Amino acid sequence: MSMTRLSQTSLRPFVKMLWAVEASSGSQCVEGAREHVLPTGGTHLVFRLSDSPLRIFRGVEDACGQTFGHAIVGGVRSTFYVRDISTLSCSVGALLHPGAAEALLGAGADELSERHTPLFDLWGRAASLAHERLLAVNGAERRLAVFETLLTERLPVATRWRPAIAHAIERLESGENIRAVVADSGYSHRHFIALFRRAVGLSPRRYGRLVRFQQVLKLFTAGREMAFVDLAIDAGYSDQPHFNRAFRAFSGVTPGEYRKIAPVQPNHVWVNDPTRGQRDRGQFHSRLGVKTAVS
Repeated sequence: MSMTRLSQTSLRPFVKMLWAVEASSGSQCVEGAREHVLPTGGTHLVFRLSDSPLRIFRGVEDACGQTFGHAIVGGVRSTFYVRDISTLSCSVGALLHPGAAEALLGAGADELSERHTPLFDLWGRAASLAHERLLAVNGAERRLAVFETLLTERLPVATRWRPAIAHAIERLESGENIRAVVADSGYSHRHFIALFRRAVGLSPRRYGRLVRFQQVLKLFTAGREMAFVDLAIDAGYSDQPHFNRAFRAFSGVTPGEYRKIAPVQPNHVWVNDPTRGQRDRGQFHSRLGVKTAVS
């Protein structure tokens, strides 16, 4: 069972989306199961409320992985990472708007990017107390209500980040030329890049490429059976090889493989554990059920 929703009004400048996941009855574990978590361009704050902590792998050939705690910040990434999904999880989380990490977490997005960070490193003992408050309630709705209260308590009295960066993000997401966006910002090129990285965690150019990739995923999700060359042209790639290279760099699979897998959640691509041989995807989904966890 899973649910997503917008946050309450006071949090909306900082939180793009809230979500909660609970293991459904009858769900089963699949030993060695992993997934590629694709980059979304945002920072995630996650509390895992089941026994199993987050476990991620350095690459598809990594057999051991690295285990994190139960309260984690997933920084913005420029490519996919590999996550263990062999155990059922229960969690709540938030996808933050660009610029919100410093207000809610106490660190710039550039300090958190390309990695996972235990929340204890940012909040100290408050992270453990927050986890305990979430464990004390049951049900997705009640947990999200407590989660919102926790985030609201972290808001500074006054928070304002630079309008030029907010405007630049809007223009990049609408597909405008990066050079023009930087030139119109009113800052020197070097200063603008530093401010943008602090707010978003990526350079404007890398962020623009990631936005374009996410737009392609929306076309896949909408079920549009477009030829890949048409997808490439519509998304602004110079040719199909350019599109193929970019898609694989962000997702770890080719466009054809992605279309064949047809993931339930577009940013979560189930892959076989390379150390255990091939498994049948249909059998995996029939045993595990619909899978919607984020981090």
